[in-house]
Amino acid sequence: MINFLKYKFIYLAISLFVIFVGLFFILRFGLPISIDFVGGSNISYLLSKSPDKNQITQLINKSGLKYDRVDINKNVLDLKTESLSEKQENTLRKKIKAEIGGKVDLLLFESVGPSVGKEAINKTIIASILGVIAILIYIGIAFKGFNFAFSAILALFHDMLVLVSVYSVVSYYFHAEIDTLFITAALTTMSFSVHDTIVIFDKIREYIKEQGKQNIRESTNKALTETMVRSLNNSMTIVFMLLALILFGGSTIKFFIIALLIGTITGTYSSPFVAAPILVWLENRKKK
Repeated sequence: MINFLKYKFIYLAISLFVIFVGLFFILRFGLPISIDFVGGSNISYLLSKSPDKNQITQLINKSGLKYDRVDINKNVLDLKTESLSEKQENTLRKKIKAEIGGKVDLLLFESVGPSVGKEAINKTIIASILGVIAILIYIGIAFKGFNFAFSAILALFHDMLVLVSVYSVVSYYFHAEIDTLFITAALTTMSFSVHDTIVIFDKIREYIKEQGKQNIRESTNKALTETMVRSLNNSMTIVFMLLALILFGGSTIKFFIIALLIGTITGTYSSPFVAAPILVWLENRKKK
């Protein structure tokens, strides 16, 4: 039997470090939100001539359009602007063509109105709250103890904080955004994390029935020792698949896969090293 709980403060330090780094990036550089939630237009043009960024920025300013981002990668121009109609986009394309010359081909044009964005935010919040409540009720009933449910929920919040924190760093360096695919990855992380936690909690409950709650620490260490290899094997198969998709998959799902990878690693980590120590701490407090 391995005494995993011996290093609980190290686990706490690792989690706090990752979360604080992420909070620094969010407060310092912000967290880009996709047009899925705030409304706006994403536009990509393929240009026959390499444009100057200042030239494009001045042109958009003269047009009176509000914009959040102007990126140029080789001959591809990416814009994030206020919500535009097809007619407005066509006018902008003609102005760019007249300004820089050559061909200007439209690669991408997607536009979401502000009201649709607000509706997406509301649905996301409702879905997350309902998910957390359902998990809380299920674990509370299944394990006949509030401490089990509360530990799982705290571990779940930990996973969400770590996911957003690490993704904020990815966002700063690689221009990722919080979009509907990220929310899908977050909800998937919630289910994966809780599933792994339930497996460990089930083993802990089994040992508690044999030894009693007075040996909760020993029961937890036994449960972690027995389930650790299985959890790692299960997670590594998912990690290898996601790594393959990041390396060879399409660019449109790249950040979605990265978010899933972060969530998988976080969920695997939090079940034994966050949820289990919290459970032991709560059970010990109840005895006093």
